[in-house]
This record gives sequence, C-alpha cells and structure tokens, in this order.
Amino acid sequence: MAEPRFAALATTLKLLSVGPALILILLIVVLSFSSPYFATPRNVSNILAQTAVISVVAMGQHLVILTRGIDLSVGSNLALASVLGALCFHAGGGAVAVVAVMIASGAIVGAINGGFFVFGRLPHPFIITLATLSIAKGLALELAEGRAIPGMPEAISALGQDAFAGLPGSVFVVLGVAAILCIVTRTMVWGRWIYAVGGGPIAAVRMGIPVSWVLVSTYIIAGACAGVGAVILAGRTDAGSPLFGNLLELDTIAAVIIGGASFLGGRGHLGNALIGAIMIGVIRNALNLLNVNIFFQLIVIGVVIIVAVEADVLRNYLEGRVRVFQAGKPQ
Repeated sequence: MAEPRFAALATTLKLLSVGPALILILLIVVLSFSSPYFATPRNVSNILAQTAVISVVAMGQHLVILTRGIDLSVGSNLALASVLGALCFHAGGGAVAVVAVMIASGAIVGAINGGFFVFGRLPHPFIITLATLSIAKGLALELAEGRAIPGMPEAISALGQDAFAGLPGSVFVVLGVAAILCIVTRTMVWGRWIYAVGGGPIAAVRMGIPVSWVLVSTYIIAGACAGVGAVILAGRTDAGSPLFGNLLELDTIAAVIIGGASFLGGRGHLGNALIGAIMIGVIRNALNLLNVNIFFQLIVIGVVIIVAVEADVLRNYLEGRVRVFQAGKPQ
C-alpha cells in the first residue's frame, strides 16, 4: 500500500507545483468561450499593459517574501518616485535623468526599509514598511501639493503608451526586469543565499551567509522595482501623482501568493509571481467584460488568495508525508 500512496502524494505535489500555470491556462480557455472579446489581440494587449506595473513590483515583492518578509510600502514608494520624476522633468531633466531619479528614489526607500528592519532589530518588517507607507505617501502629497503633476519626457510616454512589435512597450520592461532577476537569482551565489535565508535563517548564519546584507538587498531591489513601476505608470498617464499605487501592495502580495510562494520563506519561482500578476489582470478584465459588479471583483480576488494559501498549506503537509515515506517510516 505504501508505494501507491507515495506515488499519489508525489503526483499531487507535482500538480501543486505547476498549479498556477495550469489554472491560468484553464482560466484563459474558459474565458475565451465566455466572451467573444476576451481573446482578441486588442484585449490581450490591454491585459498585458494593465498588469505590467503589478508584474514588475510583484517580482521585487517576491524576493522579500522569499526571505519571510513583506513590503507594504511599494504602492506609496511608487507614488513618491513618480512625483520626484515629474519634478525632475519640470526642472529640466531628460528621460535618462527622470528614470534614474525614479529608480533611485524607490531603491532608497527600500534601503531604509531593509536597514531599519535588520540593523534596528525590529521584530518584523511589517512595522517599518507600514511606517514608510505612510511617510512616502505624505511626502508625495506634500511635494505634489496633493495633485497630479502632468508631463513626462517623450521617451517615457512612448514606453508607457506605444506598442512595439504588436506588444505594449511596458511588456518589454517587464521581460527585461524578469530576465535580470532570473539570471542573478539562478546563476549567482546571492540568489542561492536568498533561498537559504528564507528556508532557515539560523542555519544560514551558521553557514557563514551574510544574512543581514542579503535581507537588506532584497528590500533595495523591491524598492527599485517600485521605481521601475513608477516609470511605466508615469509613462502611461504622462504624469506623476501622489495617488498612484493605492492598494498596490495588496495586489503584489496577492500575485506572489497566488503564484505559489510561501510566507514561510524559501519557496517560490519568479515566473510564478508573473503568472500570479497576470492571473489577477485576467480575472479583473474578464469580470469587466462580463459586466460583473466591481465590488464583487474584490471578493473574487480575495477568494483566489484564500485558495492559494490553502494550497500552500496542503503542499507543506504533503511534503512532510513524502519525507516520512522516503525515510521508510510510513504511517
């Protein structure tokens, strides 16, 4: 009996590991039959453009969650970066300077988050990122005097609004960020350190891994990704605004969890975070096409998050059972 049970457990685990991709494919197939407008090139392009910001910022959030952390400040960070970028443009800055200001602004906020959490010995990053959420939003509102600041360099506006090779320009930004992060997390020692720190911080310290700096680096990258998101959104709207990024932190956390990452750390693939972001965009787009009440859309996203978290709980349980079988101690 042990062998069939072990095979069933192993098969279930494999299905859970590719679950996000399978669910997205199934969702796309069902929605393609439900609405004649869903699978049209124009609508697909709209979905990709609308999810570009969530996708980029979710990749940074993914790294933080891998280390058992969380960054609640990404939305306000993005808003502040967009305002600073707009102010830089009106001060005479070109496209390169504006992009540099936005990304640097995001990275600085990320460094503050990571620095206070690690070296301030705070019990959880929830505290400092909640604080910087408020501080960054307040700074953005003060600098912009509570209003949007219109105007962006043509190159940034083109990136946010124009299509290249039939795809929104923002898609290429997402792919570029994904490629860079995939390379550094999969081929560099730093990437393995992130998984090690998330999987077991105490063991990572004993192995000589610079845990403190690894943690700080993930928050810096998460902040920089928020800055990149600001570039995309400012280009799409041709403005910087202190009102950008509202609830973005919840969307990015949802994307990462839907993509199969675990709040317990050390588990998750960058590609699945992108799948989670696209899934959120697909669900919202489809519900709009089907004329579903916008309030009900929030309920649907919440239910999807609960299902994703329960899938993670089930996966942890099944992995424990598999280890028992592999140790030759079936129960």
